[in-house]
Amino acid sequence: MSVISMVLIVIVAFLAGMEGILDEFEFHQPLVACTLIGLVSGQLVPCVILGGTLQLIALGWANIGAAVAPDAALASVASAIILVLGGQGKAGVSTAIAVAIPLAVAGLFLTMIVRTLSVVCVHQMDAAAEKGSFAGIELWHIIAICLQGIRIAIPAAALLAIPSSTVAHALNSMPAWLTDGMSIGGGMVVAVGYAMVINMMATKEIWPFFAIGFALAAVSDLTLIALGVIAVSLALIYLKLSESGGSGNGGSNTGDPLGDILNDY
Repeated sequence: MSVISMVLIVIVAFLAGMEGILDEFEFHQPLVACTLIGLVSGQLVPCVILGGTLQLIALGWANIGAAVAPDAALASVASAIILVLGGQGKAGVSTAIAVAIPLAVAGLFLTMIVRTLSVVCVHQMDAAAEKGSFAGIELWHIIAICLQGIRIAIPAAALLAIPSSTVAHALNSMPAWLTDGMSIGGGMVVAVGYAMVINMMATKEIWPFFAIGFALAAVSDLTLIALGVIAVSLALIYLKLSESGGSGNGGSNTGDPLGDILNDY
């Protein structure tokens, strides 16, 4: 891998770390981070597959109260780098996915360290505010955000420092039972993550659309573009039903668009 590619990957990792807090351009999302790394490394297709698979897992990750979700940014960047250095192409996606899960959990330790350091930045911003120094507040704010980027950039640079031949040898030396087990486990984790999302979204008015999409996905003649068009159309239909639900003279708006329409009759 060229030096330019390595520098660009570290930049992507830095942006992914910052976006884990900013949530503006979504660089920390697996699909975006892995795609960008694949783009700058010349292995776009395997990285897009990896990002799409990890995205299904990350959909079920959310910060709830004091519980912090696994670090999607570190999991995405590290697994994409391992995939690129391994040189296995699409065949290495399952291994990269299996490695991404423990990396996401390990990223919580780095998150704890950075957030502890950010407390110092907050106190410095308080001191700057007492002096009326807006420049000081902005400076410490930028420093705190950069710490989040460094949290991902340093592990990414450390992984890139490992020779690609070493990574490829380590992956190729894994026994078949281990790689097959990691592949099966990765598939199960994807299913669990998607099931968590369905469980959070599940309502009686959503299930019919889910059943239609599940049935259409089994039709082999439909391309991904066709499925996307159907999904957008179903979403527009649901939004239209949401607008018209409970608009009848005798109905009441209960928050269930299909139920409100049926109650009107």
